[in-house]
Amino acid sequence: MKTPGPVLAEQIRRIEDSKLFSFRSGQLPTWCPGCGYFGIHAGINAALWQLGIPHHKVVVVSGIGCAGRYPFFSNTYGLHTTHGRSLPVATGVKLANPELTVLAVGGDGDGLGIGGGHLPHASRKDVNISYVLFDNSIYGLTKGQPSPSSPTGFKTKVSPSGTTERPLNATLMALSYGASFVARLFAGEPGRIGEIMAQGIRHPGFSFLHVYTSCVTFDKEYKTWDHLKEWVHPIPEGHDPSNFRAAMNLVLDDDFATGLVYQRGGNG
Repeated sequence: MKTPGPVLAEQIRRIEDSKLFSFRSGQLPTWCPGCGYFGIHAGINAALWQLGIPHHKVVVVSGIGCAGRYPFFSNTYGLHTTHGRSLPVATGVKLANPELTVLAVGGDGDGLGIGGGHLPHASRKDVNISYVLFDNSIYGLTKGQPSPSSPTGFKTKVSPSGTTERPLNATLMALSYGASFVARLFAGEPGRIGEIMAQGIRHPGFSFLHVYTSCVTFDKEYKTWDHLKEWVHPIPEGHDPSNFRAAMNLVLDDDFATGLVYQRGGNG
């Protein structure tokens, strides 16, 4: 029977042999131990590796927040921009050089709060970039304020009596705004993120990936790992992602079905 040391060494060697680490920079991620962002990072790297995209052909653009640190941990070109502005900057990068694979990343506070005015226009213009929304329903970098996707009644240090607002549904918003590729995913399934992320990058238009994740430090009640593992489930077999009405009904009826929700061919 192998001891934990050799088993861990073997696992690390297997990952190194897979070359997946090649899309990680030399910077050690500063996310909290157990953070779901590690799973998202692994999924994005797997997609880039699967597609065989050269590192110098990839640009990752972020705003501010825990997810805003992503470019520092990625062995690609990267831009760490101002709060909520990853989408317009990513759009500019793509317009300047259409040959690049351009990814925008950000959290729910960055993308639905401060930058909430940009998602409608990136969606309706069908800009050929991929946007990954890391949704843990809380502002983690600034110590745990409720975000636009926090549920009604969510208690934090700054909302001790519970929030009164209704949460935004990012998947429904992207569909309504006209995004041509919409998926909902779970940070605990990096392999599935990689698979659908690769489809999104290949898609010739705006791809929106809404990823549920947990904040292990500031949320002990709502989107915990245990709750997400209980709630999340695959989209029912037979769902036709080319059917817009079916996609809308799916999202309206089920908050935690994950997979490819909708894909429209071409550039709208």
